[in-house]
Amino acid sequence: MRGRIRFLDTRPLRGSRAFRDLWIGTSVSQLGGQMANVAVLAQVWDLTGSPVGTGAIGLATGLPMVLFGLLGGTLADTVDRRAVVRATTAGQMLAAAGLCAQALADNRSVLLLLALVAAGTSCAALGAPARRTFPVRLLPGDQVAAGLALTNLTFQAAMLAGPAAAGLIIARWGFPAAYAIQAMAMAVSMLTVIRLPAMRPEGAKAAGGRRRPERGGWRIVLRRPRLWGSMATDLSATLLAMPIALFPLVNEIRFGGNPRTLGLFLSAVAVGGITAGLLSGTVTRRRRAGLVQLCAAGVWGLALAGFGLVESLWPALGCLAVAGAADTVSVVTRSALVQCETPDAYRGRVSSVEHVIGVAGPELGNFRGGLLASATSAPFSLVFGGLSAVLAVAAVAATNAPLRAYRTPSAAAKPAAPGAAPGAAPGAAPGAADAAATAGQAS
Repeated sequence: MRGRIRFLDTRPLRGSRAFRDLWIGTSVSQLGGQMANVAVLAQVWDLTGSPVGTGAIGLATGLPMVLFGLLGGTLADTVDRRAVVRATTAGQMLAAAGLCAQALADNRSVLLLLALVAAGTSCAALGAPARRTFPVRLLPGDQVAAGLALTNLTFQAAMLAGPAAAGLIIARWGFPAAYAIQAMAMAVSMLTVIRLPAMRPEGAKAAGGRRRPERGGWRIVLRRPRLWGSMATDLSATLLAMPIALFPLVNEIRFGGNPRTLGLFLSAVAVGGITAGLLSGTVTRRRRAGLVQLCAAGVWGLALAGFGLVESLWPALGCLAVAGAADTVSVVTRSALVQCETPDAYRGRVSSVEHVIGVAGPELGNFRGGLLASATSAPFSLVFGGLSAVLAVAAVAATNAPLRAYRTPSAAAKPAAPGAAPGAAPGAAPGAADAAATAGQAS
């Protein structure tokens, strides 16, 4: 029993009913979302028969994620975050119902379909920063990483099971069934959010009752070395070594373009992520979160460089599984560090920055990898990108001592005291200066 708890840290589910409700709703909505993604992709292809049409899905999702994600950060630091998530979840549920209705009506307009996709994505992006702040408000400081690991585990499971289930459902009952499942999943998510306690931003006013001067999320991040270091580590890994766009080309030149092999590439990444999630207790109990993230990001780069070098299938899948596991560890530790290090009054805006980096980094990384591969080759792009990511992560580690030395709060400590100004250490008294962070801040 003790060994099992060590590998999969379930303390958040056992100790917090509110977090357990949130986790259940998030898990169900993730599965529904993955199924709807497959349905949208298949329906757009059915309507257009063009890669330009399926590529337009990226615009319908990417632009709202960036635009409304930043707006959602400011909103999350202004009003009750539970109210924001309730409203945006309702919007996602209505958008899913609209997708179901257009499929039942045998809609032939791809513009209507993409408009509904954009509407649902806009609602999700608007609520994402507020939703990201929930675990740190519902859990003790030493369990935040464990809670995020559990959420990431179900996301990886949804990525693995959702597309396969969607294919079976669409083949049997058509597009409306997949969209209806998403609508029902969002309804479950809404019920779990309603049960959460109110979560108004803490520390919104300074001493004397005066409201703190407005600061944008980017400014807050740049003033805290641990925050910009953690996000720079993530951006280095995804911008320089994102492999997804190169999968079809690698599959073509090494494995004859077999679609089953291409599917195995994606599954291997998910299997690695799930394995890391199941063993997350070995990571989330370690307090050196900054060092763990730096090491995981380095392993990600090395694994993808290895994927570019090997020519046999099983070693290639092994490299991708290692990369997926490293990615999961990096994401979990980064998310916990960002939430614990940020004072609550600024968490919405900082979460919006994290959201934008998490969205833009992989997309730009895929674009970069594709351009380099077109000028050279896919293996060269993978190896060069992976090693470049390792060097960039090493540069962050060498220049950011506060990130290397960062420790997550203990069980008794409250993460990022609400009254602390950007620059105060987690658990420090409000207004206490973090000398180490100031000394390590880049000019």
